[in-house]
Amino acid sequence: MRYLTRAFALGALRRGQGIEQFLGPAQIDGAAAVRWVSVSPIRGGRLVVTLHTVADPDDDTFLDLANFLSLDPVDEDHVGQGRELGWFDDPEQAIEAAERLTDAVPDCWVNFSVAGEEYADFVRARRQHT
Repeated sequence: MRYLTRAFALGALRRGQGIEQFLGPAQIDGAAAVRWVSVSPIRGGRLVVTLHTVADPDDDTFLDLANFLSLDPVDEDHVGQGRELGWFDDPEQAIEAAERLTDAVPDCWVNFSVAGEEYADFVRARRQHT
């Protein structure tokens, strides 16, 4: 099972492990893009919620979303960093904020680095419908 229950997502954050969610396609200045959101522990036990907007290479074998070309001007100097949406001390508040600010779905959180598999599924599904 790929998706985390809310309890497992909270547990991952409390253990210092990040979670993320693939949000799907977007268009940025006419370019095909995809977005994902991450909730990551940082120094001092705080959590940062970050929105990532990157070019869609349409490649189901390249799964490292953090290495896709950023299409967010905020991220130009620090590719892979994304746009910080907020800092939190409480894991529940961080997840709720991520869902509220990005339209993330409560039942679709995955462990850090698994959102790339979601992207691969998205590319394969898109190809089946074209």
